[in-house]
Amino acid sequence: MLFNSYVFIFSFLPVTFFIYFFLNYKRMTMGANAFLACASLFFYSWWNIAYLPLILASIIFNFFIGRRIASKDEVNFGFLTSKRVLVLGIIANVGLLGYYKYSDFFIHNVNSFFDRDYGLLHLILPLAISFFTFQQIAYLVDSYKKGIKEYNFINYTLFVTFFPQLLAGPIVHHSEMMPQFATLRTKLINYDNIAKGMFIFTIGLFKKVVIADTFAEWVNYGYYGTEAIDMLSAWATTLSFSFQIYFDYSGYTDMAIGIALLFNIVLPINFFSPLKSQNIQIFWRRWNMTLTRFLKEYIFMPLGGVRRGRIIACVNLIITFTLGGLWHGADWTFVFWGVLHGTGLVVFILWKKYGFKMYGWLAWFITVNFINVSIVFFRAENWTAAIRMLKGMVAYDMLNLPGPLRFENNLNIKFDNFLGAINGDIWTIVWIFSGFILVLCFKNSIEKMNEYKPSFFNVIFMSFTLLVGILYIVKESEFLYYNF
Repeated sequence: MLFNSYVFIFSFLPVTFFIYFFLNYKRMTMGANAFLACASLFFYSWWNIAYLPLILASIIFNFFIGRRIASKDEVNFGFLTSKRVLVLGIIANVGLLGYYKYSDFFIHNVNSFFDRDYGLLHLILPLAISFFTFQQIAYLVDSYKKGIKEYNFINYTLFVTFFPQLLAGPIVHHSEMMPQFATLRTKLINYDNIAKGMFIFTIGLFKKVVIADTFAEWVNYGYYGTEAIDMLSAWATTLSFSFQIYFDYSGYTDMAIGIALLFNIVLPINFFSPLKSQNIQIFWRRWNMTLTRFLKEYIFMPLGGVRRGRIIACVNLIITFTLGGLWHGADWTFVFWGVLHGTGLVVFILWKKYGFKMYGWLAWFITVNFINVSIVFFRAENWTAAIRMLKGMVAYDMLNLPGPLRFENNLNIKFDNFLGAINGDIWTIVWIFSGFILVLCFKNSIEKMNEYKPSFFNVIFMSFTLLVGILYIVKESEFLYYNF
């Protein structure tokens, strides 16, 4: 079920909200949590109920593995020490993710390298498997290292499936979310939280259906073509995708935070103006922040972090981001994207170590262009499409400048052959410049939410974004991170 759908906004969300708080009003606390967990599973199953048994099996397996790990000081299980059970749990989770997400990738590469013809499995990627797998791996590790315990199956199911963050994050720790469900104030309707939640939800909805989906039209035209693309169209395509994924995923996160606030749950911040960053390190501290945290805590640090010297740390950093790229998608383009960002971080660390400095505006310009160029490999369907786009960006095949300026009878200004490769026009440029203005010159949605106070202006603003967002819901439009 999509956040940006009529059935969610006008049916699922209000019904779930009122039943949950009605059960809490009747002091049926465990019943309220059970209902919310079941509602979340219903939300997950809306598209394809066939994968409901998979997520349930994953939940049951990890619940009992977590209990076994947490009981390390209570019962002696001989050979099956808590550490070995932890390793078993991690292998099982990674194996499940690997089977569904990387089987065909592995078979395809075996066929290519060894000249074989093994048949592909053509598995459909279960919704949110990357996110609920990472979240449960973090839970198992936290159970072992920090003594996190959860002996209530309903609460654990709610931790994994809480529908605002189930499909695309943020990736949360058990200690961040579940203690909130245990407090008394969570059980009562909080009108301040409702106001703030609705405020940031409407911003997220507007980001997704108005801004991101508008950029998506030019992106799709640009990347789905096969002919050589001119330089202006290539840059318009890549910048449009940079803004599409920015407003798409930050919009999803805003909506998730807003929905969770309706239930008095505070989710961790996942975006904080990343395109204002003046270096790649700050960018990754602000972009998909919970994923960056996971990669740091559960991959980079176990590899040794910075404890074994600068050279090993740089190698660990590249390995971490290579795996992060592979997590995003089963293709070598994603792997290369991860290598580029890992290498970019290493270059920045060495630059900083040797005391080099740069003007802030130039550092920002280089950072944003690095992100925009590298993201070609993130978006392109294959190497051929990526190389085609990069060639266009440097005018390798053609430099198709705008034709002569002319005025039509209706006084619309037209340029002949302007952005024709992506079905664009002068409005494409207006949207791109507007995107830069929005992300650079205004406070982000988290800052706006934290400053929120009931006022006539905020009511008008929220009503406008909600109304326009609802009017723009004319077709099913998935969030980009649903595919990861």
